[in-house]
Amino acid sequence: MKKGLFVTLLGLMILGARVEAQDYSKLYEGLPIEVKQVTPIVFPENRVEITEFGAVGDGVTLCTQAFEKAFNKLNKMGGGHLVVPKGVWLTGPIAFKDNIDLHLEKNAIIMFSSDKSLYIDDDKDAKRVVACIRASKRKNIGITGEGTIDGNGAQWRPVKRGKVSDVEWKRFEAIGGEKRDDGQLWYPWNVKSGYPNIAQDPVLQEGMRNDLVRFTNCENVLFEGVTFQNAPKFHVHPCNCLNVIADGITIRCPWNAQNGDGLDFSDCNVGLIKDSTIDVGDDGICMKSGEDKGAKALVNGVSDILIIDNTVYHAHGGFVVGSESVTAMKNIVVRDCSFLGTDVGLRFKSGIGRGGKTENIYIKDIYMADIADQAIVVQCDYQNLHAGAKAQEFKLPKNPKNVPEFTDIHIDNVVCHRATTAIRLSGIKTLNCVHDIEIKNSTIVYTKTGEDIDAETTSGIVIDNVKLVKDEKK
Repeated sequence: MKKGLFVTLLGLMILGARVEAQDYSKLYEGLPIEVKQVTPIVFPENRVEITEFGAVGDGVTLCTQAFEKAFNKLNKMGGGHLVVPKGVWLTGPIAFKDNIDLHLEKNAIIMFSSDKSLYIDDDKDAKRVVACIRASKRKNIGITGEGTIDGNGAQWRPVKRGKVSDVEWKRFEAIGGEKRDDGQLWYPWNVKSGYPNIAQDPVLQEGMRNDLVRFTNCENVLFEGVTFQNAPKFHVHPCNCLNVIADGITIRCPWNAQNGDGLDFSDCNVGLIKDSTIDVGDDGICMKSGEDKGAKALVNGVSDILIIDNTVYHAHGGFVVGSESVTAMKNIVVRDCSFLGTDVGLRFKSGIGRGGKTENIYIKDIYMADIADQAIVVQCDYQNLHAGAKAQEFKLPKNPKNVPEFTDIHIDNVVCHRATTAIRLSGIKTLNCVHDIEIKNSTIVYTKTGEDIDAETTSGIVIDNVKLVKDEKK
């Protein structure tokens, strides 16, 4: 047998094995509430390789057109697997079509270009550039394999001086850029690479940055095995999607990456997040819900999500609800997860104008260590601030709209070794924002504050068999 034919057959055998979709049904056994199960996603067996379309994995050749041609070819074939072999594949934005699996082999790196002009949206009214990888109203799409997708986010993100060492700060200065706020905030503006700016000033350009992966109004979405890193903003961000699976992925970026969210499910119904590892600059695993888009969206709100066997290292929160929760969140189960070194462990956050009802949330068997702030927190005065902005004193509007409501939340068996504050729950005076929350069978070691529950703004709080132990060591 010729070597080339053998390699091709081997590749088909490997991908063919994926046709046998995983059975996730056992994960749903014994849950405290009924959660709709995800449907495994299967792709056609067709296979093309990116090199067939002129791509070169030398880290220099721009492969944007090759990706476009490959997706078009597979689309005409009815879908299948677009295989990216080992190498460094430099590209501009990638747009998905139906029934396609973007499959990265081991040691394959898709690196997105530093040239911001490549990402300008054709829609003149667009406030942001297009995502590095995007899809809209697509079905049966996936990103799988053992490779890495790098968003080259340092060319987009602002940097706060207080969050980097002298050595790191000098590295940013070497890129070029512009400093503001008395030298305390650096923007990637007029960078030495020579690529053009795409806005009138660095602040406006910062507001244009977008996600590494953003899928909108898509059905049957699979993320499996791949590493996603260094996003310009959020990393993996399905929005208004139905049947979404994140299985065994890794998401990482510098701990101080501005808005560097890991995995955000925004208005997604029926989802599974399992066996994944996250180490990022903002929220780790986050549920968000914006305004109801009606018939324009495939789904609205967040419901029927199972989150199991994940590890979050640095993040603003390990598991997070909010800050946007307008169209409601319900039927979410979080089990058997570890948070190590996050700012907060379990974080529920929202504010007036961004809030809605969060209910029927069950969290169990969560293990934490070295939590910088609170192990568990519910906050209703959250403010969404851009880089360099300062928080304003909270004032209740005369006619508040989109008021947050956190209720019917059940937390069982949290073990935390050292947090600054164990439990902090607070709502808003005169509004029934935080009520009927249960925390039980837990042990939390704290260094400063044990229980900080505002009785005036909360009700129906049950703390049962919870041991709060102060760490007296200095």
